[in-house]
Amino acid sequence: MARLFGYVDVTDTGFIVAVLSIVFNPLFWNVVARLEHKTRVFSRVLGSAHAACYCLGAVILLLNCVRSHCFTEAMKSQPKLEGWDCHWTYYSGVAISAVGTLFVISSFLALGFTGTFLGDYFGILMEAKVTSFPFNVLDNPMYWGSTAIYLGWSLMHASPAGLLLTAVVAISYTIAMLYEGPFTEEIYRQKQKGVKNK
Repeated sequence: MARLFGYVDVTDTGFIVAVLSIVFNPLFWNVVARLEHKTRVFSRVLGSAHAACYCLGAVILLLNCVRSHCFTEAMKSQPKLEGWDCHWTYYSGVAISAVGTLFVISSFLALGFTGTFLGDYFGILMEAKVTSFPFNVLDNPMYWGSTAIYLGWSLMHASPAGLLLTAVVAISYTIAMLYEGPFTEEIYRQKQKGVKNK
């Protein structure tokens, strides 16, 4: 493993920017969504919870494009692992990215736009917990699917830097899940309590 990461220059500006963009994204959307949940400031400014949620979703999509660009540029600026620069590794990466894409798209279709982009923090609650595919296969399929896409992309480019950045993605999402999961459960617990009190 140490030999593998001997290929990575972690002091490279592009690599540092990629790490910062990876860490920033979930931090940003969690801070903004919690601020909205606590104050409803964005719903008031934009006139409705739906408008605010769609706005946040658009910003998250834009930030994800920036993150993916930084990730790709960081990989391109670092050396490839010669032993992995072959068809087998490339097509393994394609397969892993395809599975990740399946999880991301099917999660989006199951949750809808507001379910995907933290609508529950805006007071836009789902009627029931989604248990259909891919949620019946694994928890947080959107995050793990996104991580798989980056892993596949790294393998397709035979990039040790990409693998290290994928680990940063996985760690960032794991930390986000530790905060989002209990907070979202509490939102729905409050909803249930409100329904019972009526």
